[in-house]
Amino acid sequence: MDIRQLLYFIEVARHRSFTKASRALHVTQPTLSKMVKSFEEELEVTLIDRSARQIVLTDAGEIVLQHAQNVVNSLEDLSASLYDVMNLKKGKIKIGLPPVISTLFFPTIIAEFQKEYPEVTVILAEDGAKKVEQKVLDGEVDLGFVLLPVNEDKFDVIPFVEQEIKLLVHEAHLLAHREVIDLIEVKDDPFLLLSKEFTLNSRTIEVCISEGFTPKIAYESSQWDFIVGMVEKNLGVTLMPKLICDKVKSGPVKMISLTRPFPWHLGMILAKNRYVPFTSKEFISLVKSLPKVE
Repeated sequence: MDIRQLLYFIEVARHRSFTKASRALHVTQPTLSKMVKSFEEELEVTLIDRSARQIVLTDAGEIVLQHAQNVVNSLEDLSASLYDVMNLKKGKIKIGLPPVISTLFFPTIIAEFQKEYPEVTVILAEDGAKKVEQKVLDGEVDLGFVLLPVNEDKFDVIPFVEQEIKLLVHEAHLLAHREVIDLIEVKDDPFLLLSKEFTLNSRTIEVCISEGFTPKIAYESSQWDFIVGMVEKNLGVTLMPKLICDKVKSGPVKMISLTRPFPWHLGMILAKNRYVPFTSKEFISLVKSLPKVE
């Protein structure tokens, strides 16, 4: 068994496709298939059920995937530890974050970090919070920014932002003159939401249900500015963090508070019991030193 077998198998399992995995690994599909097959023969078990249209891992495959990922993570930790010892202020940091967060905070944070560590490469992986959590667990990124709470058995959490979610409506809306409303007052309005990979999508639905109604979802998008643009065209209402509402309040929209506040708490997360590289420690220290956004 060698590390390439583990890496190739992990990539096939991640993509559920030999074709996509071969592209990601920059190897030919026959080479990849041969490597995985030899891995199965060496272990004397079938790891992949090839009879279905999409690749499915066998029970043995699921177990091997978990342990293979642990081995790869350990080797990456060893490499990072040695690199830190040899190249203190050099290296790279991979950060996972939803686009909403990157738009609001990251130009300033990265500018400050790069001023202090100009030789560190910052790699951003933009995705919904749920996918960011998985990327942190899988070791695809060093740390992530997500909507809290998360499972603290899996993650170390550093709180970052505490705000409220506000309702955004068009200035011609019947409730636009109000400063505060009960959320149920817009139960008949079409709702415009971030798409399902964003935690704010499920949280919005949960809050609406707790207020006594299921929202009528008209549109979903991965871009908050597109959603705000739809509100500006009077095509529905949306719930957004106050920071976003503040950025667009000069347009034909009105920000309204809720009688029962809907909290929006962000935090940095790291996989529990994983080695934290020097660059990540310095980045965390920088974020902690910044004024708290409220």
